[in-house]
Amino acid sequence: MHAQIVLFDGFDPLDVIAPYEVLHAGGAASGGLVSVELVSAEGPREVVSGTGALALRATAGLDPARAGLVLVPGASGRVGEPGEVPDHDFGAGQRRQDEYIPVLLGRTLTTELPTLLKAATDNPDVTVGAVCGGSLVLAMAGLLEGRHATTHHMGMDMLDATGVHAVRARVVDDGDVVTGAGVTSGLDLALHLLEREVGPRIAHAVEEFFAHERRGIVWRDRGPAATTF
Repeated sequence: MHAQIVLFDGFDPLDVIAPYEVLHAGGAASGGLVSVELVSAEGPREVVSGTGALALRATAGLDPARAGLVLVPGASGRVGEPGEVPDHDFGAGQRRQDEYIPVLLGRTLTTELPTLLKAATDNPDVTVGAVCGGSLVLAMAGLLEGRHATTHHMGMDMLDATGVHAVRARVVDDGDVVTGAGVTSGLDLALHLLEREVGPRIAHAVEEFFAHERRGIVWRDRGPAATTF
C-alpha cells in the first residue's frame, strides 16, 4: 500500500505526523509492503502548518491515479468565539498564524485540491482517508454526500449539514472512505488501515512498538442498529 498524505497551508501537524509514523513503521515491519510520502496539490514545496511556524516539505504532487491511500488532515488554528465572523479578506492572498479553522479548511476549496480529491474518490484502486477536519475538506468539496464519516466533535454539526451521515465514533470505516475524529485519532486510523490492508500481526507489532493501544470500536455500517438504552 502506498500512502499519500496531503499537506495544505494551515494543516494540523499531528494529523499528518501521527499516521505518517504509523504507516512508515508498518512499511519497516512488513519488509516494504507499505510506503508513505507527503504531497501537496501544487507539487513539491515547503508547506507551513497552522501551528506556529512549523513547516513540512511535500516531496511530490498528489497523484490521484496512483493506487493506495490518500489521506487528508485537518487544520490547526483558532476555533473562534460563538457568533464570530471569519475574516476571509485578511491580507489579500496572504495568511496569518492562528487563523480561524473554518477559513483554513475553506481555503483548500480555492486550490486544485478538490479536483484531485474528486479524481481520487473516483478511482476504485484508491482509499481516501481523513483525520479530524480533513473530513470537512472532503465534505465541503461535495465528496462525502450520503457516506458515513466522522470528524472532530466540534465539527459534527457542520459535517451533518453537508449531507454526510455523521457518526460519533473515533474511526469510521465506510469502505473506500475511512475517517478519524479528533487529532490523535490519526494513530488509530492508521493502525486500522495497517490491519485492514496488511494484516493484524503487522498492525499489532507497530502498536506495541509505539506503546499505544487503539481506542474505541471501528464503526462500520453492518449488523442491526442499536435500540435506545
